[in-house]
Amino acid sequence: MVAVGVAAKVSAAVAFGGAMLLAVTLGRALALSTVTRIRASGFEMVWGTTRRVTKATRGEEIVLEAELRNRGFDDARGVNLRPVASSMLDVSIHPSTLDLPAASKVRFEIHVRPKRVGRWGVHGIALEVRGTPLGGEGLYEVPLMFANPHGVEVMPKPLFAMLQTARGGRARRVAEAGRPAPLAGEGEHLKELREHVPGDPFKRIAWKASARRGQLLVREMEREERDVAWLLIDASVELWAGELGTAPLDAAVDELGGVAARHLAKGDRVGIVVFASRIRTWLAPGAGPTQASKIVAALASAASMVDSDRCELDEAELAQRVAEHLRPLDPRGLADVPRGNFDALSQRAEAMRVRAPFAPRLPHSASPREQRFRHYLASFGVEVAPRVDGEREKADVQCSAILEKIAREKKKRPSIVHVWAPPPPPESKVEAAVRKLRARHVEIRWTMPSFEPSLAAPSHAGPASVEDVVREAVRIRVRASQSRAERAMRSLGVRARPVQAARHGVDAALPAPPLPVLPPLEAPPPEAPPIAGQAIMPNVTLPMANTPAKAEPAGPRPAADDRAPSPAGARTEPGGHDLRDTAVDPPRTDRR
Repeated sequence: MVAVGVAAKVSAAVAFGGAMLLAVTLGRALALSTVTRIRASGFEMVWGTTRRVTKATRGEEIVLEAELRNRGFDDARGVNLRPVASSMLDVSIHPSTLDLPAASKVRFEIHVRPKRVGRWGVHGIALEVRGTPLGGEGLYEVPLMFANPHGVEVMPKPLFAMLQTARGGRARRVAEAGRPAPLAGEGEHLKELREHVPGDPFKRIAWKASARRGQLLVREMEREERDVAWLLIDASVELWAGELGTAPLDAAVDELGGVAARHLAKGDRVGIVVFASRIRTWLAPGAGPTQASKIVAALASAASMVDSDRCELDEAELAQRVAEHLRPLDPRGLADVPRGNFDALSQRAEAMRVRAPFAPRLPHSASPREQRFRHYLASFGVEVAPRVDGEREKADVQCSAILEKIAREKKKRPSIVHVWAPPPPPESKVEAAVRKLRARHVEIRWTMPSFEPSLAAPSHAGPASVEDVVREAVRIRVRASQSRAERAMRSLGVRARPVQAARHGVDAALPAPPLPVLPPLEAPPPEAPPIAGQAIMPNVTLPMANTPAKAEPAGPRPAADDRAPSPAGARTEPGGHDLRDTAVDPPRTDRR
């Protein structure tokens, strides 16, 4: 308006425009001075708990309480409150607008819903502050960020319930549940009465029973022995692919937590190995709540991609991410750290790590300086991008070496081994290691990751897209490969089955949905592969879209030539699937 007034030579327009500019400048300066005074007097964000880490389970919402404190003499209003947190957490703030009178503190709630097991951080909050020295609505907003890290440790629900249960007694030990394996020997429980043989001690003679029978009888006692269970899980980066919460390893980690909690509740000793291209965690068998806490820490590190062999970021990108997170925490805002000076930045990051909520292990890195960057990100629960290249080939080699090492255990001889991993390839060394374990009468249960939840197509009306058809084709191929793997593992004496998806919100007992109907094409593609209705493996019948089931003649069904005979007592489906491995907890076997 000033320019228009000058061009038109109208003094009133020039004066009005100048007055508007002066009012805007004064208002902006007043708002900045008000917020500056509030910050100088003590404008801060404080958590409502003294704990630096909150434990939670995946998918269940927790509420964190916090408050904003205005220690100044000016009124203010905070608008558009939003969290600054890890993408592995679904976080929201209620309410999103707060009035902050002078010398006051106002509480608000932060609702957190974890999406994946691990250690993730709520780094602080961001908002815009309006100075209201004269009351009413402030005309100007000043963006602020409060950096106050808080950790959220996400664990499987069974282990969470076990750790939260009160532990009775001075020894702070949970009560053992279930029956141990009975073995003959010195013990307190009577197993049977048998005839006396030379060499039996006289203290075992049952005199009253011997008098009634007219011959010497001996009390055979039994001793109780708890199982030694090993839990192995393949944490390769490609098994974390998919939407958060529906990746193959999301369900596998939850099931592993349930198996670990069940064994620990029985008093068994449980060990865990987390492996990928290398062994990430090796935890010797132990019992009690202390072992449960160590298992939780091992599962939390399984989802971390901060190691150099699992992370796609180089040192420069790591330094940039560390600087972005460190700048609000540093009192000087990294003003004294020159740009590009990675040594000074790494030293400052190491000094500020005392404010971190977590104390993780040292990550695998190429250099000490890069290790400090990775350690800083892991300590504050900052996730990084995973590597594009997979780890499955190296993971198979590691799996065979781990099974070989467990088979050589003598002091803590294993009784059962649980494995959560994809089936090994045909020419793998895992087969030889499995045979060694079976020769030592060790039970092996192999659980294959479930890809069904991550391949579920979103429901929508209308004709299907090419993406829907590709999803269905991949799903059919996965089912076929898993069925072939189950038969191959059973031939080695291994109980193989996929992860029970019904426990994690996906009903595995329902048949596969019919294939979507594609819109008509102008010209059919050459040599189009069949999608539905074609048998892709023996003894497996896949449902066809809009096709009624074919009636079969009454009478016994003839067995196919390539179908393996079912053992006695095993129940089979019409399609030939053996259902004997659907039991969650089979009866304990005598290891004599």
